[in-house]
Amino acid sequence: MRCPGEIDITKDRFAEKPTQLIPIILNNIRVLKKNEHYENFKKGKEEALTKSNEIILRIKKLPGGKKKAKKMEKSIRLLRNFIGCREYPKYYIVRRYQLYKNALLREADHLAKRQIIKEREDIFYLYFDELCEGMKSNKINDNIIQKRKEDYIRFDKLTPPRIMTSDGFVPQTGLAKHSIPDGALSGIPVSSGVIEGRARVILTVDEANIEEGDILITRFTDPSWTPLFVTIKGLVTEVGGFTTHGAVITREYGLPGVVGVENATKLIKDGQKIRVNGTEGYVEIID
Repeated sequence: MRCPGEIDITKDRFAEKPTQLIPIILNNIRVLKKNEHYENFKKGKEEALTKSNEIILRIKKLPGGKKKAKKMEKSIRLLRNFIGCREYPKYYIVRRYQLYKNALLREADHLAKRQIIKEREDIFYLYFDELCEGMKSNKINDNIIQKRKEDYIRFDKLTPPRIMTSDGFVPQTGLAKHSIPDGALSGIPVSSGVIEGRARVILTVDEANIEEGDILITRFTDPSWTPLFVTIKGLVTEVGGFTTHGAVITREYGLPGVVGVENATKLIKDGQKIRVNGTEGYVEIID
């Protein structure tokens, strides 16, 4: 029931269009060595344990450190055991969306069969009360549907602002330059580290063609992009903050990441060599 843009029920789910997964699977087969995912998991687990021990040791050297260290050990243990539960709410929400979508499409098939709508997907251009009324009266205004289809095509070509207030105000979004190199693209540092590699500008999951050492450049990511993080070495997105999907996953995978880089997919060309500084929050185009 998951897919790119999954909170939008009009998007094709993996179950409805499994070919979306083919590029990701082929990338993993081509790039990853046998059992590499197990080795990466083991390595990550060892690094986490080392870092945990390092933190505890440093706390013990503080005043009252023994008591503080014991409390920190418990907090780390709880976090590692239950962090996966973070995904449960979104998982079950999207799972329920699939039930709603299936129910709506069953009704849409009935309406299309009786020629009340031209095609089943037309119901996605109706408000729920309009759909209910149409089911009762056996009549739906096709002009409304066609007008909304035209509006959708027009709006889809627009680039939304990074920030918009509830009353429609668009504030300035220029980020502080904080001593970044000349010509570098400024963003929000969300996962520390510095990495150089080839930029892969990808706008949709199904066009992904990743090689070992590539850095993913995209507008934003959601859970459907997660399998790509196994093969990339860094991430740059146009949209996001400290708690958005791409930021969280780069930290979990230990990849340098910078988000909120305005027009990154236009300013960075596919195939260029770039340097991502996830500690300071900027991207340099090397050549």
